[in-house]
Amino acid sequence: MIRIVEHTQVGKILARKAARFTEAEQTVAPILEAVRRRGDKAVIEYARKFDGFTSKSLRVDEAGQQAAQAALTKEFRDAVKTTSANIRAYAKLQLPTAKSATISPGLKVGQVIRPLDTVAAYIPAGRYPLPSTVLMTVIPALVAGVPNVCVTTPRLVPEIIGTAAMLKTPHVFQIGGAHAIAAFAYGTKTVPRADRIVGPGNIYVAAAKKLLAGEVGIDFVAGPTEILMIAEDGNPAWIAADMLAQAEHDTDASAVLLTTSKQVAIAVQSEVERQLATLPTAPTARRAIDKNSAIILVRSLEEAVEISNRFAPEHLSIPSAKLVPGIRHAGSIFIGPYSPEAAGDYASGPNHVLPTSGAARLRGGLSAMDYVKIISTQELNAAALRKLEPAITTLARAEGLEAHARSVEVRRGR
Repeated sequence: MIRIVEHTQVGKILARKAARFTEAEQTVAPILEAVRRRGDKAVIEYARKFDGFTSKSLRVDEAGQQAAQAALTKEFRDAVKTTSANIRAYAKLQLPTAKSATISPGLKVGQVIRPLDTVAAYIPAGRYPLPSTVLMTVIPALVAGVPNVCVTTPRLVPEIIGTAAMLKTPHVFQIGGAHAIAAFAYGTKTVPRADRIVGPGNIYVAAAKKLLAGEVGIDFVAGPTEILMIAEDGNPAWIAADMLAQAEHDTDASAVLLTTSKQVAIAVQSEVERQLATLPTAPTARRAIDKNSAIILVRSLEEAVEISNRFAPEHLSIPSAKLVPGIRHAGSIFIGPYSPEAAGDYASGPNHVLPTSGAARLRGGLSAMDYVKIISTQELNAAALRKLEPAITTLARAEGLEAHARSVEVRRGR
């Protein structure tokens, strides 16, 4: 049964367990090195060992993609189309724009936007295959104009491959685990070297991304998924359902409710138990609820917001928009009773690839901006350079960089 505790225990409840990365890194390090040295041969060996790979090619050909797409039901295809439209619209909203301005006479500065050349989207296909992650990782890349978008997944799940085909993803691969991350980080004869690898995965995938972050760009190193909810009142059945929606992901997932009402706390506790009784994923959700989740009684909404900011949750559910100004750290915010976290997981538009384990203090979720570079520009005329010369040369010589100073002075014939 989910715990109900007082606010004085919040530190103990919200203390995240350190991810067991040391052990995972030791496991994946030789895999990464083998792929670096032996390329496709090593990738295929690991794919056969870990993923049951039996094909001759790591690449899923056009015929395979089209067969998967043809196997999709009409309801599934309609869901993809509805969701795609919202994700695409939101990604367009996120994209930075090229701009320039003259900030002083003769000095024009600006920025140009250029997409990355190649990105790889890792799509889990284990206990819960995630075609929705194809949509969330591929569509922003297409909106950003990335010419080489790759999808990689350990198993040929029709919904994953078919969704990639519906999006006209240029390159689809059947590779999973740390060997997939290594293949795209280093590049092989078959697998292109990626500028950035995005998407969730298990602890070994996360460890591989962590170790290769200097070799390739990544989104972030993901830990267990989490939701924090704030409520004064509300429908206990709805709140419990949202907590269980998070808990069913993984036994390490967490769902925490901060409430000012003991009556709400008791009602939600009862609802969690009632709904678990008929939930097909109860074996997973039950462990997450009992081990990592809680209902915390707080003294005010202000205290709840302060606790939330300390925790920096991946998903944050709040009762109304009036709390938004106080929120400083969250991966994604769900506002009001009709904005369940599941809407963001699938169809409302904002990305479901979000920072966990407190990383929301540093950044938001995956966005179209992760697929582009913002390149600065500057253009000076002779008069503008003469005006800046004293500042440039003084700072350059203060740093001991004489050639810097002379590179400006030489333009005046000195």
